Amino acid sequence: MDEDSRPLLGSVRAGEYYTDSLDPKQRRPFHVEPRNIVGDEVPERVSAEAAVLSSRVHYYGRLTASSDRLLVPPDHVIPSLEDIYIYSPLGTAFKVQGGDSAAKNPSIVTIFAIWNTMMGTSILSMPWGIKQAGFTLGIIIIILMGLLTLYCCYRVLKSTKSIPYVDTSDWEFPDVCKYYFGGFGKWSSLVFSLVSLIGAMVVYWVLMSNFLFNTGKFIYNYVHNVSTSEAFGTNGTDRDGNGLTLQYYASDNSTEQMFDRWWSKTNTIPFYLIVLLLPLLNFRSASFFARFTFLGTLSVVYLIFLVTYKAIRLGFHLEFHWFDSSTFFVPEFRSLFVQLSGVLTLAFFIHNCIITLMKNNRHQENNVRDLSLAYLLVGLTYLYVGVLIFAAFPSPPLTKECIEPNFLDNFPSSDVLVFVARTCLLFQMTTVYPLLGYLVRVQLMGQIFGNHYPGFLQVFILNIFLVGAGVVMARFYPNIGSIIRYSGAICGLALVFVLPSLIHMISLNRRGELRWPSALFHGFLILLGVANLFGQFFM
Repeated sequence: MDEDSRPLLGSVRAGEYYTDSLDPKQRRPFHVEPRNIVGDEVPERVSAEAAVLSSRVHYYGRLTASSDRLLVPPDHVIPSLEDIYIYSPLGTAFKVQGGDSAAKNPSIVTIFAIWNTMMGTSILSMPWGIKQAGFTLGIIIIILMGLLTLYCCYRVLKSTKSIPYVDTSDWEFPDVCKYYFGGFGKWSSLVFSLVSLIGAMVVYWVLMSNFLFNTGKFIYNYVHNVSTSEAFGTNGTDRDGNGLTLQYYASDNSTEQMFDRWWSKTNTIPFYLIVLLLPLLNFRSASFFARFTFLGTLSVVYLIFLVTYKAIRLGFHLEFHWFDSSTFFVPEFRSLFVQLSGVLTLAFFIHNCIITLMKNNRHQENNVRDLSLAYLLVGLTYLYVGVLIFAAFPSPPLTKECIEPNFLDNFPSSDVLVFVARTCLLFQMTTVYPLLGYLVRVQLMGQIFGNHYPGFLQVFILNIFLVGAGVVMARFYPNIGSIIRYSGAICGLALVFVLPSLIHMISLNRRGELRWPSALFHGFLILLGVANLFGQFFM
């Protein structure tokens, strides 16, 4: 009775005196016999497992004196956060709500969060990538690259678990790199992560210039009743069956010429975007733009609908020439396949944030399964869009070589359904672009100045650099396929192939478990990443 009258969170004896403490391991365990649990759902009995756990805590409490820490209840005896109840003197137990467990997501939400994060601008270049590799080889490469990047992502996810005697619950992959390689590892992972972010921002600027141009062209033609060709593959500058460039103009009047002069995809539009986007990059917080991330999912769903509709309308146009090209078709196996592998490295890239995404998964034991299902969903989406557009491209009269790095460029500005797609993507990218700039600022400024917003001048200089890179590429090299493959191969070399493989081999070696098949396989992955990068410059 005297023991039961002591306060639950009151004084804890330490030697000759009492001290107040909130240390969970110094609190006196207590237990109320199983009664009804009060909650939103139908009342249920306290589980027998919870009662057994409480009895074990009581047992350890009787074994040790208050000043003896040798026999304190071990961690596996203390109930998990999901099993903590607040017991009232009336015998009822209220389950603790909120905290980390309440913020966890079910598996289906986690899977689609990964899918939505990976579904970026690369989906627009999938038909072009398949054309560069050849239809059959392109499909094989998409499957193989999906499997390889999935395995490397799995190695990143498991990298924190392989570090002994250290609490890595709040670690990210750069922290793991720093643990194994020191400051060089952390900075290298940061630099290559910035390459992927800046590359994405450049691609966004090129695409926003493209979409704004075509949106304005559609509105101008509609207002002035200008009739243009609605044929597939004739959007301003396209090639005929012989690869020659064709120019299409609706009329030769002065108004049309003036509009073309001041509304140019490469000469003027990239500079117009500065007025809109540069002020948005200087916002101290990006929380406002984060509210529009759902538009990415809607855009991808609409693209899938658009591709399906166009494929049904156009039908399939395929001929199989295994190694020799023909007038209208490309070989099934081409030496330019490495360009597709570069695009896919960025298309399947989520390695720098997968640990954070998976922390929010409610059932941690299903992380590997959910990650695999997410990659499967992403791979099927890429295959669906790439294969349908390639197969439906009308050859003849056009050659498959006319497939553009952005497949929407093969549709005319007058196409209403494509106009809707361009407008939605333009708005979505306008909201995502400041988020990417915010991530670059947080990572770079946080490391250099220790502050995400060290001052307006420093942030403005960084934003001028980011905007300038986008304007230069949109003006002189608006090929999103090549920009994606170069940035993908560069960041993928470190974050996809080299660092995860090296960390895994070092971890195995420290435990004395490294065997030659594992060393050979992970060494091959490193060589594959190097070959993927150098191949972009020679193909």
